[in-house]
Formats: sequence, C-alpha cells, structure tokens
Amino acid sequence: MPIRWGGRSRTGHGLVDPLTSVCKDGVLTNVTAGTDTQHQRRLLRPTSKVLPEHARAQHRSMVLQQLFHSGPRSRADLARATGLTRVTVSDLVASLLADGLVTELDFRAEGKVGKPGTPIGLRTDAFQIVAVDLADDERIHGAVLDLSGAVLERRSAAVAGRTGQAAVDALLDLCRELAAAATCPVLGVGVGSPGVVDPAGAVVQAPNRGWYDVPLAADLSAALGLPVHVANDANTAALGEFTYGGADGGGLLLLTVGGGVGAGIVLDGALVQGHAHAAGELGHVTAVDERDDIDGAPLGRPQPCACGRRGCLETVLSVPSLRRRVEGLAPDARDAALASVGRRLGIVLAPVVSALNLSEVVISGPRELLDGPLRSAALAALRERTMPVISSGLQLRMTSLGEDGALSGAAVLVLSGQLGVS
Repeated sequence: MPIRWGGRSRTGHGLVDPLTSVCKDGVLTNVTAGTDTQHQRRLLRPTSKVLPEHARAQHRSMVLQQLFHSGPRSRADLARATGLTRVTVSDLVASLLADGLVTELDFRAEGKVGKPGTPIGLRTDAFQIVAVDLADDERIHGAVLDLSGAVLERRSAAVAGRTGQAAVDALLDLCRELAAAATCPVLGVGVGSPGVVDPAGAVVQAPNRGWYDVPLAADLSAALGLPVHVANDANTAALGEFTYGGADGGGLLLLTVGGGVGAGIVLDGALVQGHAHAAGELGHVTAVDERDDIDGAPLGRPQPCACGRRGCLETVLSVPSLRRRVEGLAPDARDAALASVGRRLGIVLAPVVSALNLSEVVISGPRELLDGPLRSAALAALRERTMPVISSGLQLRMTSLGEDGALSGAAVLVLSGQLGVS
C-alpha cells in the first residue's frame, strides 16, 4: 500500500511498510493496528542496559516506538502499552508536543466505552533525514527521507578514482547538497559505508575508499553541524530490510552483491556486530581452491582478491566477476555458469545458516545475475547441507527494497540514534 498524503499516493520507493503505514496530513497512522504482528514494522531489540540517569530518554523512546509502529494512541493506551504511569506518559507527551514530534488528533477511537482519550500521533513531517549509500565504487547515492521512510529527494555524485580525503570531501559535498534540499529541519545524517565500521562511526578499514582509521561520523558531524551515524553498508541494508522490508521476524542474513560482497545479520532483533565489528565479512571467506569442480562446471583456478588472498567468495560472486564469467555465453551455458557460482554460495552459507538457525537469507544486487539459476542453485545447496529442521522453512529471496536497502537502513540509524526509534 502506498503512503497517502492528503489523498495523493506516494510510494516512497519501497522504503515504507507495504501493509500498515499510511501518512495523512503528515501524521503516521496504522491501518491494521492490533492485527497479526507479522504485518507490523519490526522492532530492533535494545542491546545495552538502561542506567537510571538515562531512564527519561528510554521512556521517551518507548512512547515514540509505540507511535511509530502502532499508529496514534491515547495517553492511557500509551501507558498500558509501555507499562509507564499515566503521569509519566502525560509528562513525556507534553515534552514531545513542545518539540513538535507529535500532535494531538481531532478524531476519536470508535466502539470504546467511556470518555474517549485524545489520540496522539507521530508527526512524520516534523523532521527529515539525510541518508547516503557509499557501496557503489563509481557513484555515491543519497536521499532526503521523512520520518516514515519515504524518499522525498534524491542526489548522487561521481567518485570514481577518488580515495582518501578526496572521497570524504565528495561525501561531505553530497551531504551538504541533500541538507540544503530538505524542507524541514534535518534530524541527522545516516551513512552506509563499505568496510569495517566501529560503533562510534569510525571506518576501521575500507580499502576501496582508501580509508583506514578514519573518524568519519565525527568529521562529518563537525563539518555539517548535524548528528551523523555511520555503519557498514551491508549492516544498514539488513536494518532496512528488517525494519521496512519483508522480513519475517526471525533470524535474517542480508547478502549484498556489488563491486564486493558483504553481509549483515539481524538475530533475535539485534544487529550482530562481532568482537572486531566485522561480522558478516563473508566476501573474504575462501570459497574456491585448486580442487574445485562443481557439477562439471569448474570455477577455475582461485583468483587473487583485493584483500591479498586467493579464492575468496568475492572473486566469483561480485558483480564484475559474474559479468566476466557469463560474457559471450549462450543462454544454457550462461545459466550453468551462474548455477555453479550459486552452488558455491550455498556451500559457504550452509554453516552460517546452521550455526545461527536463520529463517531467511536475502540477496541484494542485480536481479538479472542473481535471481534465477544462481539463487535456485544456492537454495538447493543450502538445503542439501543443513538439517531438515533448519532448512524446511528457510527462505532465500531477493530484497524487497531494491536498490534502496542501504538508504532505508541509514535512515533507521538516525531514527534509532536520535529518537530511540527503530
């Protein structure tokens, strides 16, 4: 279902829950509130303890979470849903009204006994978000989004051949252009970056950008005068799929296939980071050795990888590698070549899926290469190499967000970081 703005339809480029979200006069409502929870936006699980001095901020985020995911609620309903006292909720709502984040609506819930409470709704038009996806080696892509995840403006910038500080400058220029295009105050900037990114938004390493120990979030924030949140691009894409896409609520692995290969994992409602913040670096798992010959379709000798090793999954699954592999082939030979890579992908994924008992694997990348023989072969290999209790309900599908997964996830970074909403 598209978002509706005063009766006019706006799809938001796939970034909004297709079943529940309706924006009317800039207020987020939920047309199926109270129905089966699989049709609600997914909530990320908090991953840190709440200290007493942070309790008010946590309570504020609990109220905003309810309004974001369930639509307008009265103060009494919010108190029941959050477990907070009515006095606390009334105080929080007064603060949110003063900040312009929520509004009192003039309609009343029907069919309820007693004096109806005034519904409180989240104002999706109060602020806007700048989101940038750095996954493409040739161009960086950005957008301005509202708080419901709808794309309002798009911009991109060429970055081919620009590395180090030159790449940072190109990103900064794009962020400034997007912030200038916003028609409401900017809540913050979210960036999905290749490479390993620590929780503070510093890029530990992104070789294709020439970034090593770059405090990207801090540098951008200082230059822009705005809060900036940076995470790995595969992780942001996983967040986007989990929050706005077709995720079933179980364990999710999202595989990004482009100039490189990466993965983001959401397990039990939390993003998996790993002790070195490098969880999901499947592109550099060794996938090919000298003995490989899968179903009579040899993958060839292990090829050198940008990481300095040979035979990494990225050397056969990245988009440039796939295009070289199928170039000039007849249709049957092309399908066989893609299936051989898909089978190898399934073999690489099987232990990960088994160890984490994931319910779905989602692939993000060019459909003409990935959706078809490659995906089918990967799923077959996965099922052959996992126990029936794990594989029987396993899905391996293409992303429901198209090319906007990382942008939607970057918006989630800002919502979570600034409002405690995810």
